[in-house]
Amino acid sequence: MTFPNPLSSAWRFLSILCVGLALIAELPAALRPATPQFEALPLLRSRQNHLLVRAYINGKPAWLGVDSGAPVSAIALHRREYFGLKPITAKSNLPGRIQINGAFNNVAIARELRLGALTLVDEPVVTVDLGNSSRVARLRREQEIDGIIGADILFPTKAVLDCQRQLLVLNIDPDVAGNAPGLDHRGLQAVPIQVSDGFNLYVNGSINGKAARLMIDTGSFATLLHRSFVRRMRIATRETQFSSSAVNLKERGVWVARIRKLSVGSVEIIGKEVGVVDLEGLIHGGLLRGSPPVAGLLGAEILNRHHGIIDFGTRTLYLKR
Repeated sequence: MTFPNPLSSAWRFLSILCVGLALIAELPAALRPATPQFEALPLLRSRQNHLLVRAYINGKPAWLGVDSGAPVSAIALHRREYFGLKPITAKSNLPGRIQINGAFNNVAIARELRLGALTLVDEPVVTVDLGNSSRVARLRREQEIDGIIGADILFPTKAVLDCQRQLLVLNIDPDVAGNAPGLDHRGLQAVPIQVSDGFNLYVNGSINGKAARLMIDTGSFATLLHRSFVRRMRIATRETQFSSSAVNLKERGVWVARIRKLSVGSVEIIGKEVGVVDLEGLIHGGLLRGSPPVAGLLGAEILNRHHGIIDFGTRTLYLKR
């Protein structure tokens, strides 16, 4: 899920309160951090291929999707009263609402947002309509998500997201130098991440030999290419029964294309089928005409299959060939 619009710089200053180490008992001992500087949180993978983390908002339990494609964190609009979110006051330096994909959404304050041993105090969140995701979850009889953790939390905590092992490691004290323990990069290829002013993450690659950039989006159930890019490349597509949507954007039909060679950094994926969808609103004309152009979203299935590790501290994506 992608929010391409940047937010006021005041958003990025978080008040972080350490409340002591409280690792989840079910986490295997080998994955547990050796020092209280880090907090390792196990993730649940939904049938929609989203990675969910257990959180507490104002003391109430919540399931939040870990979404690298979302510059700002969000809470489902219909859960605002349940979690007791407060509106932005006139004295605040934060905007009362922001524009997401062409529409305005209100900003609210969570008095306390807790992720394991990390507590964020007076944390700003956007309230958004997650109706489509909720409908799909109900149809599949699985856990509905209450909101999204975005780059505004993942970057300041120098988070490391292991997509295959389903593990999120947060640095509780980001001012103290140190690497997250228990994460093994051996056998993985490092791909530099470029971060835009709007906190979107991009990696260089190629599609059938043509240089292109892809936005890293763990909120996307699969890798998706922009339909206009695929047409320019004259790549054959076929229709499917599936659809895709994003916040404030209508559902759009998903087609499928077989890519002869898809490269991410030095990692080459041969004979890969990807989704093709109209990503207008997420990928604007200027990005499509860039050099290299932004061709689409690097989604959850490649990140899982190729043991993707996203290091927000070093701005590096690790992938297995």
